[in-house]
Amino acid sequence: MKYTTLGRSGLHVSRLCLGTMNFGWTTEEQDAFKIMDRALDAGINFFDTANVYGGKGHKGRTEEIIGRWFAQGGGRREKVVLATKVFGEMGDPNDGPNDAEGLSIYKIRRHMEASLSRLQTDHIDLYQMHRFDDKADWQEVLGVFEALVNQGKVFYIGSSNFAGWQMMKVQAEAAKRNFMGLISEQHHYNLMFRLPELEVLPAARELGIGVIPWGPLNSNVLGGKARTPEKGSRAELWGETFDDKLNAQLDAYSALCAEIGASEATVALAWMLCNPAITGPIIGPRTMQHLEDSLHAVELELTSDILAELDKIFPVVGSKS
Repeated sequence: MKYTTLGRSGLHVSRLCLGTMNFGWTTEEQDAFKIMDRALDAGINFFDTANVYGGKGHKGRTEEIIGRWFAQGGGRREKVVLATKVFGEMGDPNDGPNDAEGLSIYKIRRHMEASLSRLQTDHIDLYQMHRFDDKADWQEVLGVFEALVNQGKVFYIGSSNFAGWQMMKVQAEAAKRNFMGLISEQHHYNLMFRLPELEVLPAARELGIGVIPWGPLNSNVLGGKARTPEKGSRAELWGETFDDKLNAQLDAYSALCAEIGASEATVALAWMLCNPAITGPIIGPRTMQHLEDSLHAVELELTSDILAELDKIFPVVGSKS
């Protein structure tokens, strides 16, 4: 495994981040335990989750599974840089209207304590805002995050699904407080969805914010199996429309990967690791084999000629195709 620092922080994380959204939804608990053990053995020290993960009607279940895995001991918690999120509704009737989507001192503190309980830990290494709250008072929001950092309950804060201007706004407000602010941004980004190259990636680099892409295989369309999806996969559950243009792109991509001698999934992840704005993509294995396939990406070196060919197949935003 290879490592890098997360944004401008001194925190060292693996170039692949283990996403856990499938745990408790399409991946049973014991299988999730095995995947996390194998990820740790392979050198992946960066795990991402969210308080709302767990499947329909079971929000919080993914954090609970991770908590029970930590409880097995063996240094599991100490070896993991743990990231979770806050913003969404958890369905807690005790919160009443304050359970609604958004960010406030009330909500952040209550949801953070609930996450700590489910995760069976006393701190969160990276606490992320799952969405931007356009109604928030950012001095209020940053004030509670700063207090949590000072109390040792949270070490760093990050964002998810923020636009470039939204990151700039938060960092400007953080500067007024002499507070570090964001060190990371989770964002949808892959070979087929390159819009973040216009503003999000440049803004992140300017601000010293590490980008952690989610959906690097675009629901496995870039994994080589979307046209014949595996049973229980997101590609099967959500479906995908393959028109002539997309089929031609995927055929060309498959042929290029065969020429390289690597799987489509490996190439898609390796391409992402070539971008200096990227800390590491979030891989979301549903099975052990999915995890094993992802591990090869860290070692695959893509030449400038290969990168140019990928740009021809999946053009850069704004280019003529």
